[in-house]
Amino acid sequence: MGTTVRKNFVFDRQIAMHLEELAKSSKKSMTTLVQEMIEERYKQIKAKKRLEAFNRIKGSATGLFTDESIQSVKANREL
Repeated sequence: MGTTVRKNFVFDRQIAMHLEELAKSSKKSMTTLVQEMIEERYKQIKAKKRLEAFNRIKGSATGLFTDESIQSVKANREL
């Protein structure tokens, strides 16, 4: 992963107990478990943002200068 950074977090007692239990049952350190959870959530958010950006530009290339699509122009042109 590269350079590490130390961060201190404060959890509710119950959340801390859940984290310890999850770490023990998965045989991973709490640090590893939290890193994996953060990466998983980050990927979900990133994918959602990309989809939203795609949906904003989707269709912007059709009928850019007119109300007609390229397909309708091709269909209506004289051969």
